[in-house]
Order: sequence, then C-alpha cells, then structure tokens
Amino acid sequence: MTFESKIRPIQWVDGHSRMIDQTVIPYEYKYVDITTGDQMFHAIRDMIVRGAPAIGIAGAQGIVLYAKEGKDKYDNINDFKQWLLEKADYMSTSRPTAVNLMWACGEQKKVIMNSTSDKEGLIKELTEKAVEIEFDDIERCKKIGDYGAEVVPKGATILTHCNAGALATGGYGTALGVVRSAYANDNTIQVFADETRPRQQGARLTTFELAMDGIPVTLITDGMCSYFMSKGMINMVVVGADRIAANGDTANKIGTYTVAIAAKYHNIPFYIAAPLSTIDTSIKSGKEIPIEERSHEEVTHINGKRICAEGVNIINPGFDVTPHELIAGIITEKGILRPDYNKSIAEVFKQS
Repeated sequence: MTFESKIRPIQWVDGHSRMIDQTVIPYEYKYVDITTGDQMFHAIRDMIVRGAPAIGIAGAQGIVLYAKEGKDKYDNINDFKQWLLEKADYMSTSRPTAVNLMWACGEQKKVIMNSTSDKEGLIKELTEKAVEIEFDDIERCKKIGDYGAEVVPKGATILTHCNAGALATGGYGTALGVVRSAYANDNTIQVFADETRPRQQGARLTTFELAMDGIPVTLITDGMCSYFMSKGMINMVVVGADRIAANGDTANKIGTYTVAIAAKYHNIPFYIAAPLSTIDTSIKSGKEIPIEERSHEEVTHINGKRICAEGVNIINPGFDVTPHELIAGIITEKGILRPDYNKSIAEVFKQS
C-alpha cells in the first residue's frame, strides 16, 4: 500500500517548468515558473529546487528549455544538436555532487545524439524524455517506499537527516517514501527529523511536508541524535543519497556520517534509500565523490542575520561520505541491497 503525498515539487506545465520555491518554505508556499535554460541552471544552483532526484528532473527539463530557445539560432540541425550537447554539459555542472543530475542530462544527450528528427521533432523527443523522467521517478520512489516498509518495525520511530521526501524527488520521496509506505500500513509510525544545519532542510522542509501529510514528526537539532538513541527512542535511521559509489560508500547532506557513526554504536540499523540512478558505478569508492563547497554565509547567517563574530574562518562542505561499513542496506526500486555492496550493486545493474 502506498501513501499519496500532496506535494509535487517540479512539473512540466504548458511548455515550461513549474516548481515549488524551496528557499522560502515554511514562510511561504509558492510556485515559480522557469522558462529559460539559464533560469533552470540558477534554480538548481541556488537550491530553489533541490534533492538529487528532483534536480535530475530539473536538469532534463532545462535542456528542453534550451532547445526551445535555440531552435531559431541554427538552420543546420547538426549545429543545433552540437550546441544542445554543450548546453547539456553546462547544465550538469550546476551542482557537482548529486549524480542524478549528470544521469538525467546524459539521458537527454542520448536523445539528442540518436534523434533523426528535425528541430521541432527533437524538441518533442526531449520533452517526452523529461516528462518520462519526472513520472518515472515517482513510480521508482513508491517502489523504494514499499521495499523499505518491509524492514520498518511496527510502531517504529524513524530518524532521518536533511530532506529526502516529496520535495526532493518527483513527489513521493526516497527516505520519506519509506516513511509514507510504512505509515500507510501502520499509523503508529513516527519520525524524528534532524534540523540539518546549515540550511535547515530538516527543520524547514521535512517537518513541513510530513505535517502537511499528517504524519507525526518531532524536530531535533543535529547534536541530539545520540541522546535519543541512548534512550531507546529511535529504532532505525533512513536517509537519502546524492551519490553512491560502486562499493556502497554514500554521499549525503553534511552530518549524515555523524548520524551513521552514532547509529552503529547504538546497534541501530542505518539505511540509505535511493533510486539506482543515484549509484555511480564509474567510481570505486567515496573518496572519488566531489564534495560541493558552499557559501560561507550559509553558516554565518540565519534568515539574513549574522550569528557569529566578523572575521571567523568558515569551511562549508555541503556533503559528507558515509563509509559502506556503517550501512545496513541500500533500499532501491529493485529491492534492498546488502553487503558486500561491490557484489550486490554489480548484480543489480546486470539485471537492470
């Protein structure tokens, strides 16, 4: 059984992209229209849309927008396609860590290279692929949720970090997809959400969407998880992912590694929930995952107000890497992968 979320963070509507502006939640809940490729690039970079699967969808839609803009610039179809391939490569650089973005842009590059249509036909093919990626993500997340629900104990309290919910995907969620599917079968399930500094995605986004869907949620600060684990108040951890290496090492929002260490110490299972498109089999381990360094102001300011002294040195990595040894399972749309991840990941890709 699945739980239908009310949230659709990004959709293709009337020839352009419409998305929820996630930078203003929970103060406002509004949609913005994205009508050019450059607007999409900045929407991804500035985190108007965020979450690995969602920015993959956004990247695919952004390439359609570039195609619509550029169709009158080139008479020759081959020149048009070459320009589009360059724009697809550019779009994939808007954020460096989440591999779903590179995957989705790669899917659109395949459409461009394989198309035998004229410019209008190519735009139609790119649009169809972008819409396919959007709806396919929702179905993949529902499968992730249903597989994950199988390992959720009755009445469990699930800790999650950052936001891997409907807002981060096509509209159901990876980690929160597990929560939604589990809650559909057992409404005694509840969630503890880490605040997730510095951008507070747990506080702003996870609590917002769970409250909207009527799923019980308790907000805690990032430093509190060990305390509640030691009290027996957390039964399992489920988080999303931005990139998973071939050996299972997983990049996710900064602070995830700390939660995984605490869970291991307290013998609490720690799960990753992500579609196969988040697994990057081209890299052997997490050491090869590029980690985005973000603005210092994310750390020094909250709601535009400085919270520390002038001149303080700041380092602000957006992600950390959880070693595969700390991960009990990777919940995908094809089932739950277990250690040895080199073997289980290779096997699931053979079958796909």
